[in-house]
Amino acid sequence: MSVFEMVAVLLAGTAAGTINTIVGSGTLVTFPTLLAIGVPPVVANVSNTIGLVPGSVSGAWGYRRELAGQRSRVLRLASASVIGGLIGAGLLLVLPEDAFEAIVPALILLGITLVVCGKRISRWVAARHADTGGMPFHGAWWVWPAILAAGIYGGYFGAAQGVILMAVLGIGFDEALQRLNGIKNILGAVVNGVSGLVFVFVADVDWLIVALIGIGAVIGGQIGAGVGRRLPDAWLRGAIVVVGVSALLYFLFGR
Repeated sequence: MSVFEMVAVLLAGTAAGTINTIVGSGTLVTFPTLLAIGVPPVVANVSNTIGLVPGSVSGAWGYRRELAGQRSRVLRLASASVIGGLIGAGLLLVLPEDAFEAIVPALILLGITLVVCGKRISRWVAARHADTGGMPFHGAWWVWPAILAAGIYGGYFGAAQGVILMAVLGIGFDEALQRLNGIKNILGAVVNGVSGLVFVFVADVDWLIVALIGIGAVIGGQIGAGVGRRLPDAWLRGAIVVVGVSALLYFLFGR
């Protein structure tokens, strides 16, 4: 890898760490960058997944204030992410590369739609729980299996995982988006960490790429936390939609 290529991967990691912390979908920056410099797709996917783990941890640390009082909630949802990440990593290793090409755009479109309509749907869900004392602290009953499904997708590829997670969390919890974004960063770190651990033992990993993306992602995680925590909920929702649409266009026309 040339010096220019190393700098490009480092900068892509920084951008991905920033985007992942604010919204998600940083893979849409790093993965095409790796392909452009000639890294084989599976090696790029695996190395990228491992490299982004430190950035997710960095972003989660940046959101530590928003995570206050949510420990039990995070632990419960993280169990779904662990299982989902393991399943997704296994699927990446046994399924052909294009196996999810039909379903991924549909999932992203669903996530965008849920984010756009999230406040209205969330009010409807809350109203359904009004007779039983309001929305449970751990969210609607379907949140855990939905996080599990998002974890499977994230372990397999991960682009726009943050969009899907924020859609699920925004509807299933009666909570401010910024506090939910903190949870999203934790869950993203769990999925990438678990699937990355699997890849370390059974897949071909380019450790130089991992190091470059990791360093950049840690820096980006702090940048993203500094910017994202200041965004009003409406702006954050808008950012999620913009990134989601970009991801959808990438999968439909850019691959």
